[in-house]
Amino acid sequence: QVQLVESGGGLVQAGGSLRLSCAASGSIFRVNGMGWYRQAPGKRRELVATITTGGSTNYADSVKGRFTISRDNAKNTVYLQMNSLKPEDTAVYYCNADLLRTVITGGQYWGQGTQVTVSS
Repeated sequence: QVQLVESGGGLVQAGGSLRLSCAASGSIFRVNGMGWYRQAPGKRRELVATITTGGSTNYADSVKGRFTISRDNAKNTVYLQMNSLKPEDTAVYYCNADLLRTVITGGQYWGQGTQVTVSS
C-alpha cells in the first residue's frame, strides 16, 4: 500500500505564511512527479504547483511569486512554502504523486487533504 500524508495546514491571517509537507510511504519503487492541488468550497480542484524528480517546477498564475514548491527525493517528500497568503487561497490542499510501486505498475496517488484558511 501507498500513503501520502500531509501536514502543515491551519489558520493564518492575510499576509502570513504556511508550509505544507507531504510524505509518500509504503511499497514504492520510485516517485516521479509530485504536486499540490487545492479545492475551495463550491469550486473544482485546481493545480497549484508541480515539481519533477529533477526539480523543474510549474505554478498556477495565481500563486506565482508567492508559493514555492520543493522536494526531498531521498525522503519522498514534497513541500509547499506559501507566503503573502490571501483569503482567496483558502481551500483544502491535496498532495499528489505519480509513482511506481514496481517496475511496471503504478499510478496517481492522493493525500487526504489539509485545510488552509486565510482570514482577512
